[in-house]
Amino acid sequence: MKKIFIVAILILFGAISVWGLDTDKTDELAKHVNAYSEEQKKIFRQSIPSIAKQFIGIPYKLGGNPPESGTSDNSNLFFSIYTLAAQKAGLSYKEYMPMKYFLRNIREVDEKDLKNGDLIVLNDGHTAMIYQVENTGKIHLIYASEKRQQVLSFNSDNIVFQVYWLENLKGFFRLSDIMLAPAN
Repeated sequence: MKKIFIVAILILFGAISVWGLDTDKTDELAKHVNAYSEEQKKIFRQSIPSIAKQFIGIPYKLGGNPPESGTSDNSNLFFSIYTLAAQKAGLSYKEYMPMKYFLRNIREVDEKDLKNGDLIVLNDGHTAMIYQVENTGKIHLIYASEKRQQVLSFNSDNIVFQVYWLENLKGFFRLSDIMLAPAN
């Protein structure tokens, strides 16, 4: 049985090499799809600063939903920002998730490669969104603060960033590609 299976595979590979694959068209299609996808991701990231700024100062409420109640917690804040940015880019954002599940759908990135929409995550799970990265390297962050009872913004020049966020840093993270999809 193993010999028949091996012979069948060898015949299949031989047939492919004889018939040949139109790799030029396959490569061209892949480049077109990737270029389109990259353009959408670029629009997604460019949309985040103006969208995030709309939420600064709204009251904190656990389970708050900004469009419905004008309040927010971190999970709903990030969901709202990502959803609106995705819509502007012709994409859809996967779905709302409580923070503990959301954090399973991110991947670590180097501090030197930060982009709008990336996250800073602390060892205890506290998370802020990097909503704008300046050419100078200065970053602007947003999060829903339970302690201050509102959505706050701060930047990497702020002393709190240095003595609290960086001291307790787990890492910098980005949404996994599975979280965004072409809009239907």
